[in-house]
Amino acid sequence: MPGKSRAIALRTRLLAAMLGPLLGAAAIIGVGGATLISDVVRRTNDRVLGGALGAIAETVQVERGEVTLDLPPAAFGMLENSERDNVYYRIAVGRDLLTGYADLPAPDPSTMTVDQPRFRFARYRDQGIRIAEVKRMLPRIEQPVVIQVAETLDNRKTLAGQLTIALLLGEVALVGVAVLLLRPALGWSLRPLARLRRTVEARDGSKRPDFSPLDAGPLPNELQPLATAFDHMLAQLDTATGGMRRFTADASHQMRTPLSVLKVQVELARRGSSAALDEIADAVQRLERLVTQLLALARAEESGVSPPLEAVDLKEVSTAVIGRLINQAIAAEVELNLDAADGEIYRVQAHRTLVFEIIANLIDNGIRYNLRGGAVTVTLSRDADHVRLSVSDDGPGIAPEHHDKVFERFFRATGPQGAEGTGLGLAIVQSAASRMGASVTIADQSPGLAVIVYFPI
Repeated sequence: MPGKSRAIALRTRLLAAMLGPLLGAAAIIGVGGATLISDVVRRTNDRVLGGALGAIAETVQVERGEVTLDLPPAAFGMLENSERDNVYYRIAVGRDLLTGYADLPAPDPSTMTVDQPRFRFARYRDQGIRIAEVKRMLPRIEQPVVIQVAETLDNRKTLAGQLTIALLLGEVALVGVAVLLLRPALGWSLRPLARLRRTVEARDGSKRPDFSPLDAGPLPNELQPLATAFDHMLAQLDTATGGMRRFTADASHQMRTPLSVLKVQVELARRGSSAALDEIADAVQRLERLVTQLLALARAEESGVSPPLEAVDLKEVSTAVIGRLINQAIAAEVELNLDAADGEIYRVQAHRTLVFEIIANLIDNGIRYNLRGGAVTVTLSRDADHVRLSVSDDGPGIAPEHHDKVFERFFRATGPQGAEGTGLGLAIVQSAASRMGASVTIADQSPGLAVIVYFPI
């Protein structure tokens, strides 16, 4: 979208996440492999060099008190290779040279173990060389005999280089094949996500919003929480839009009658009818009450995350509602009473606004559908599990067959002559109570009716 920063593509992220460790592992294998190759080449060539040293050392003998030797051609033939490395040797008795290259780096005999070959690197004639040497003690010869055989390192370096290059080529081929196979593998792995995206996109072209659960087929475990959360959001949207549709339909349906009356009375008022003004005032009052109750119902049925519950004192809210409606009761000649024990605590976890709506609608119904000279009583009591709020009147009551219907919108039971209502009061009560986990029941009494709300403790 314009103006919105773009994140790295998920396919690129996954490819980088896979190639990073793969390249790291290849580097570790390369370093370890090169070290192993160097060690294997050294050991292999040392074995050949040691064989040549042993062949020469076997020919060293004592004849007539003198040290003699017979250099076997096969000993030097072992050291021949394609790189034509130079081969050097030196045989000395003590510090006296018997034969060979006098300037070949000589060891200190005192640091050597008899008949135990040893190997070392050295520099000779500006070249690196590998020396194999052994100390022998011969009969009747006081000085130790030191035999040395050396060769240059060209063949070793060439062999190690060839093996290292082969290792690197193998790793490059492995990484290349992995890269070629990773892209289709990622495409296959992301196919459920693409299917989920297509399922969501397919709803863009529908004329009416579709809030039904997604049907994207079987999804991997990693995508199931996303699909579930999306379905939950769709359900919330469906509830919210459904509430808006119901509110709009209810408002348009119920406002049609008072608006029609207003149009007629306004026309009569234009013709000079003084009684029309009283009818207009009455219609406006009914319309105002209807709008107020529709808004209260919408607030009671409001979907989404409810605000945190708070401690609400039912006695304090009941007193406030009675103070608000006392003038309406006086005009209707109905007495308002509050029956609550002194010192008793009637505090519950609820929403104060919704509790106010519940009590206000129940008292309003009690006044509106009561007889002149009647009474409306708000009674508070409690037991181990509930706080009980009862609003009773001594009016005509409701027929038992209508008890289940009175909670429906716009249902009006038969009331006293002249009583007018919207049929929304008990619908508001039930919706508000359900949002707080409370329950509502109706009880007939003689005379009148009692509506009881149970708030859990």
